[in-house]
Parts: sequence; structure tokens; C-alpha cells
Amino acid sequence: MQPIMGDLPSQRVTPSFPFKTVGLDFAGPFFIVNRKGRGAIIIKCYLCLFICLRYKCVHLEAVSDLSKDAFLMTFRRFVSRRGRPTEVFCDNGRNFVAGSKEINHFFKINSKSLSDSASEDGIKFVFSPTYAPHFGGIFEAGIKSAKFHIKRVMGNSHLTFEEISTLFAQVEAILNSRPLCPMSPSPDDLLCLTPGSFLIGRALTALPSPVLENCNYNNLQRYARLQQIYQHFWQRWQREYIAELQQRHKWKTNSSKPNVGDLVLLQEDDVPPLCWRLGRISRLFYGPNDGVPRVADVNTSRGCVRRPLVRLCALPTAEELEG
Repeated sequence: MQPIMGDLPSQRVTPSFPFKTVGLDFAGPFFIVNRKGRGAIIIKCYLCLFICLRYKCVHLEAVSDLSKDAFLMTFRRFVSRRGRPTEVFCDNGRNFVAGSKEINHFFKINSKSLSDSASEDGIKFVFSPTYAPHFGGIFEAGIKSAKFHIKRVMGNSHLTFEEISTLFAQVEAILNSRPLCPMSPSPDDLLCLTPGSFLIGRALTALPSPVLENCNYNNLQRYARLQQIYQHFWQRWQREYIAELQQRHKWKTNSSKPNVGDLVLLQEDDVPPLCWRLGRISRLFYGPNDGVPRVADVNTSRGCVRRPLVRLCALPTAEELEG
């Protein structure tokens, strides 16, 4: 049976604070070592993803195992940094179910000692039905994208728990730096809205580091190897994200017509992590026979550049997102 797709839940479309309503999922295992040097033992660790259902902000945590206690410690770290959510959507894994019972039992027995706002409702856990991963599509998609590329860029590398925690934090920054829509319709405004805008009120930035993508992995020190993995993830993931934004069948269908003043994302090679090159279309050049725009002049923060439209990706406007 195929029931009709439902409307978005109210938690997805009503404004509120970031991470007030979150989706939660685990991914893995990832194979790491218990320490550096010879005699190290290969062990497992997991990735825990929290995603804000309103603004698509992401929070990643490295987890040692899938036990209830490990989940509770992970959840406490998340709440300490992002604030207490009112609702948590997840699958019905035993660690989630047991952890939710313990959390809400604490709220119940300590209701008198907690403030009124903290003890009002506790935290509501909403579990997806068994064999229904599509009920958590937004966080299942986030886990799939992050896990797919992390697995491939890590290859046979065995990081320590501290190193993989650092990698997950850097991947989190990449995911939260992605452009969502223009900040304003002004043709002079080159700023875009990102998930990071809701978290820190400005664009996320990364510490500068040398380009290591083409260096021999075996000749690098451990820290440089970690940065090489991070840079490989950035190159793979930003290409995939730009391809998703385009959402068209190449060469076969005519996508939405570009206009002068549109904010676009330029597809550039060798862009450092967390740097998205944005610009406004200032002029369009049309094909001589069909009148279809093929090339555009784009005003960027570094000046005007000329690019074919296939190397430009228009960001959705606020009206398109609402529609």
C-alpha cells in the first residue's frame, strides 16, 4: 500500500530557537585505535547526529558504543552545548528507548527541585515505527550523506578517539556552513543564510591550513593526515551539495531561467574548506540561435568574473522556499 505523502509537521515550519526540536540517529561503526603507536588495538566507535528540524543545523558527536549509558552521556554533552530540546525524533533503538525512560523518570522524581520551566513537560521522545526509516527522512538523509563520505575519505586510516572527534567537529562545521538562501534581495548583498547563521549569528570559518590533498599520506604526520582527510571530505561533500542544489537533468530540460541580480554559487576547484564563493549575476549572454542564456557575468567580492551557466548554481529565494 502507498498512502499519500503527509504535510510537514508543525515543528518544521514554525519559528523557534535552534535545536528546540531535533532528530537523532546513530551511524557506524567506524574503526579506530585505542592509542597511538605500536601495539594499538583496533576498536569501534560510532557517529551520533543531532539535526534541528527547523533550521537544519547539525551537531555531531563521537560515541564509544551503542549502550544506554553511552547515549545518555552523548545526550548530556549535546544539551550542555545546544540547550535542552522539547522534542526528540528518533527510531526505536533500545538505547534510545531506555535512555528516554531514564531521562523523563529523572524529570518526574525531581519536579519539585527543578524550575517550573524545566519540569513542565520533560523531554518528549517521538519514536518512528519499526521498519519505517522514511518517517525520519531529514535525519536519515543527514546521516547517509555524512557517513558515506566519512567512510570513503577515511579509507583504511585508523584514527584515535580524539582524532575522530576532531574530524566529526570539522565535518559538523562544513555541514553548518552550507548556503541555504540569499540573506536579502538586494543586488549588492553577497551574503547568504546558512545553518551556522542561526547558531552564532555569522558565517562559520575554519583555521587556515596548507593544501594537503595531493600529498602522499604515508609521508604526513598524524595531525597532517587528519587535515588531509578533512580536506578530502570537503571536496567530495561540497560537490555533492552543489549538484543537489541544481536539481535538473543536464542538457535535457530547461531549469528556472536565471535573472540579473540572482545570488549564485560558483563551482570553483580547490576552494578551501567552509569557503563558498558567491556572487550576483550582472549580465547574461544568450545563444545566437535559440535565445537561451548560456554565459553570465557575476559580481563577486573579488571582482567580476565570466562563467558558463553550467558552473553556476542559483540559491533558492525565500518565496521559492515557502512555496
